[in-house]
Amino acid sequence: MSEYFDELDTQEPRIRERGQFAKLSAHLKQAIANCPGLAKHLDGIDVSQINDLESLQALPVLRKSALMEAQSQFPPFGGFVNEQALDGCRVFMSPGPVWEPQVGMVDPWQAARALHAAGFRAGNRVHNTFSYHVTPGGFMLDEGARALGCSVFPSGTSSTDQQVETLKAFGANAFVGTPDYLKTVLARAAEQSVTLPELQRAMVSGGPLFPSMREEFSAQGIHVQQCYATADLGVIAYESCHDGQIQPGMVINEHLILEIVKTGTGDPVAPGEVGEIVVTRLHPDYPLVRFATGDMSAYIDEPSPCGRTARRIKGWMGRADQRTKVRGMFVDPVQIQSLVKTHTEIGAARLVITRNNDKDVMTLKINPVGAEAASSTLNCEEVASTLKKLTGLSGKVELAQAALPADGVVVDDQRELSG
Repeated sequence: MSEYFDELDTQEPRIRERGQFAKLSAHLKQAIANCPGLAKHLDGIDVSQINDLESLQALPVLRKSALMEAQSQFPPFGGFVNEQALDGCRVFMSPGPVWEPQVGMVDPWQAARALHAAGFRAGNRVHNTFSYHVTPGGFMLDEGARALGCSVFPSGTSSTDQQVETLKAFGANAFVGTPDYLKTVLARAAEQSVTLPELQRAMVSGGPLFPSMREEFSAQGIHVQQCYATADLGVIAYESCHDGQIQPGMVINEHLILEIVKTGTGDPVAPGEVGEIVVTRLHPDYPLVRFATGDMSAYIDEPSPCGRTARRIKGWMGRADQRTKVRGMFVDPVQIQSLVKTHTEIGAARLVITRNNDKDVMTLKINPVGAEAASSTLNCEEVASTLKKLTGLSGKVELAQAALPADGVVVDDQRELSG
């Protein structure tokens, strides 16, 4: 049984780069012809001259805010999708909102390679706890696992008790979901004295995998690796293993051109510098050119001991903006600003993200408009209900003990990623 997914895993880096750029200008011409939004974004640029990394870096960065604005003006996709090719495809909506199509191909989000690196193989029984509703998370890993020949139980976000019951009944030997939820399910199984001896490996994403959590999973006989993915681009990078040891950082997925740029610009970072991840994926139906993810990372220049030759990044190292993931869902400053507009009795608000007992905790700290509002019109329960409606996540609401500083911080992520 091969350690590698295919020959692309170990191809010479020069050959990989040459292949990426050989047809780049032709792909760009096709993309512009099919996607009027992208054509407008690249207006005035001679794409026939885009044939290497340096010329690619001359193109403007596409930020999610610009994509959202285009989608609001020309719904649902803002002209960035070849809608003629979407017949028979699924369509999703991620927080923002941002609309994304499922493009027509096997394993459209390129998850199979990452799952293979984590030890998933044909014949595995995979228990998938990512949501199959509205956002593409569940389908993303589902398509990749089935492309490998795995059987998948689409558990989605069912109750924890049902997760334990179906894990046992299905005899799943592989799990897919967020790190936090894997911990929750295992804890519930222990409470019920349910053993899951078949469960041997997991692929997690959508939240940080703290070292303490990985050690805890390993102590229960579960080998866990993680991948870095977004709803727009699919799996961008993934962990690899060599001689039973997880290797540092993450291997960049094939068929993607990943750059790390200085935050807020399109300029490349200096060697070793942390910057924002920008990705180009030239699928003919949904091309994304220099798409800024808002996530921060840095390159690892040394080749991976696992034998994979694609460049590595250090993994997720925070956000360039204040948008962050909580329990696998993105929370955006725009959502908090919308809450403040809804509750006119609130003068200022700051969402604080912390960890408690290995779980993410959201606390919305608020200043009322005036002293009278605190005692008369401000109802924290109603505000908490609005918070859950806007973000899809429950959180505490409390009056701040002092005036919140006017420093522009709306989402304050205080979690220690080094765990």
